Amino acid sequence: MYDVVTGVFTGIGTLSDTKERMARSTKTEAQETRNRILDAAQQVFHAQGVSRTSLEDVAQAADVTRGAIYWHFKNKGDLFNAMSQRVRLPLEAMVQASGDAGQADPLGQLRSSLVLVLRETALNPQSRIVFDILFLKCEFVDANGPIRARRQEECTNALANFARTMTSAITRGQLPEDLNVPLACRALHAMMRGLINDWLFMPEKSDLAVDAPQLVDACLDMLRYAPGLRG
Repeated sequence: MYDVVTGVFTGIGTLSDTKERMARSTKTEAQETRNRILDAAQQVFHAQGVSRTSLEDVAQAADVTRGAIYWHFKNKGDLFNAMSQRVRLPLEAMVQASGDAGQADPLGQLRSSLVLVLRETALNPQSRIVFDILFLKCEFVDANGPIRARRQEECTNALANFARTMTSAITRGQLPEDLNVPLACRALHAMMRGLINDWLFMPEKSDLAVDAPQLVDACLDMLRYAPGLRG
C-alpha cells in the first residue's frame, strides 16, 4: 500500500528498494544463464571439437535460445575465449612465472611456477578439460579469428616473460652469460607445451603430477648446459 504522507510503499519497502531487488534478481538470473551457456560450451567443445560445434549445438545443450547466447557473447570465438578464461591457461601461468626483475631467485621461482603448471594440468579436473580442448580439440580454421589471436598473444607474452626471467637469472649467475636467450625461450616454451600436449593425449602412460619436478629440472638443465643454446 502506498502512503501518500510518507511517500513509501508500506510493507514492501520503498519503490527504489523494489526496483533494486528486481535489478539484483535480473542480474543474478543473467549470470546464471551465462554460466549455464559456458558450461554447455565446455561440454560440447570437448565432445565434438571447436570447429565442428555450432552455437545451435551449445544452445541445445544449455537449454536456451540462440538469442540468449548472442545476448551474452558476440560469436563463437567470444564464447570460446570466455570459457577458457574461467581457468588459468598454461601459458598464462607461465607469463606469471618469475616476471619480477627484482626476484632474488628468478630460476628457483621459474621452477616452482612451471611445476605448478604441470600439476594444475594433471590434478585440476576443470583445467584439464579446458586444456584438452585447447591442445587437442581446437582447430585454427580462421587465420584471423579471435581464438587464434588470443593464443598468439598468450604465446608472445610467455616468451617475453621467459626472456625477462632468464636475463635476471644470468645477472645473478644462475645461467651462463653466453646463453642465447631468444633461442632458450623458444626451446623452454616448446618443451613445456609438448609435455602438456603429450600427457593430455596419453594420460595413462605417466603420472604428470609426480613427474613434474623432474621434468622441469630437465628443462632447466637444458638452459644451463646445452651447447646448442650458447652464443
